[in-house]
Amino acid sequence: MLERDSDGEAVNSSHSSMSSESCSSFSRLSFDAAATTTAADFATETLCLKPHRSSDFAYSAIRSKKTAPTFRDFRLLRRIGAGDIGTVYLCTLRGTGSSPADQDRESSSSSSCFYAMKVVDKEALALKKKVHRAEMERKILKMLDHPFLPTLYAEFEASHFSCIVMEYCSGGDLHSLRHKQPYKRFSPSSARFYAAEVLVALEYLHMLGIIYRDLKPENVLVRSDGHIMLSDFDLSLCSDAIPAVESPDSYSDSGSLSTQSYTRPQQTTAFTPFSCLSTWLFRSRKVQTLSPNRLFVAEPVAARSRSFVGTHEYVSPEVASGSSHGNAVDWWAFGIFLYELIYGHTPFAAPSNENTLRNIVKKPLAFPTPTPSSALEGHARDLISGFLNKNPERRLGSKRGAADVKKHPFFKGINLALVRSLTPPMIPGLIRRQNTTPSYQAKKTDQNRNTRQSTAFECF
Repeated sequence: MLERDSDGEAVNSSHSSMSSESCSSFSRLSFDAAATTTAADFATETLCLKPHRSSDFAYSAIRSKKTAPTFRDFRLLRRIGAGDIGTVYLCTLRGTGSSPADQDRESSSSSSCFYAMKVVDKEALALKKKVHRAEMERKILKMLDHPFLPTLYAEFEASHFSCIVMEYCSGGDLHSLRHKQPYKRFSPSSARFYAAEVLVALEYLHMLGIIYRDLKPENVLVRSDGHIMLSDFDLSLCSDAIPAVESPDSYSDSGSLSTQSYTRPQQTTAFTPFSCLSTWLFRSRKVQTLSPNRLFVAEPVAARSRSFVGTHEYVSPEVASGSSHGNAVDWWAFGIFLYELIYGHTPFAAPSNENTLRNIVKKPLAFPTPTPSSALEGHARDLISGFLNKNPERRLGSKRGAADVKKHPFFKGINLALVRSLTPPMIPGLIRRQNTTPSYQAKKTDQNRNTRQSTAFECF
């Protein structure tokens, strides 16, 4: 982990924001002073308004309580992950009928309702000057309501600890799942499924003006049904995005999509504000009269930052060179992500982080073999090449985001609007506790990984 001290000098920092001593002190604390909230106050909390979770038993179990949840309402079962700003515990609601046998497996049935509780030591965070990161993650979690993004079920304070209760994913993460595949890589068809769900999640985040900035397989969790969930938003950047409907650019049917210049049309001629469009749509029942080749665009193109954040192998050239960056960093990371899923390693990795960053800036993109083994892999290479354009202005997705990415032949045949209804390549079964892979690997170096030595970092 790299950070800057108050004088601007680089200093080393621990990967875990909480020591084992602080974790044990957390378990011994008395929470008699924890504040309670009335049912009326609880009903007005914005985090309760999650329409996509209306039929979720875990969500309903918390909502059914007459008062806002506190630490006393949960039983911690075990620690399942430790990150740079907090520790995550598997927990369950008290009084839900969980038996000791239930504690040894992660079940998706309604009889055993599990949650992930992220606990942050506010005093330790203040000493490390990372309070803003915890606040950013909490702010973003309150905004989210999407099938492929985490659901914030509850939040509360307990002594000098801040706790957030989220959805628990029993299937581990895509990094762990990849290592279980033959040759430690996914087939192009499996990679396409996971890329499609990540694409839909990124589109939603960008629509809200959120630049993720930490996309990697470790942060893509797998639910018990095999679908994905992005995690860890403490490095994210919040900005503004104006959803709009635009006329498509003129594309040539021949040639590679990755070599095209993605130019945003002028607002005066090809831009319809979404607010105006929605008003028109609700006035008219003839929604089909809208031109079918118009594109929904929701991309925070104006966002800029100079924060040096991310995971070394996944940072974009503009971040690696110390320049300002914007939404295009997520599309670069998407290209690295897809490359790693298909080929089992990242394209610019080097023995040291310094050399990795140098490769990102200077080394040309190369694939393991001269030619793809299938048409789908050929489309994947073209898509990756579009994402890994070192010029952020010409990078696929940088101008109109997912609206351009969805049109790529790699996603042909997938109804991205209904991707949630597709059958995942793998569906995790019941996993015994001793065999469970920690689901939350936020900012933690994988001790079993020999090929990647990079860690998440944040430099200012």
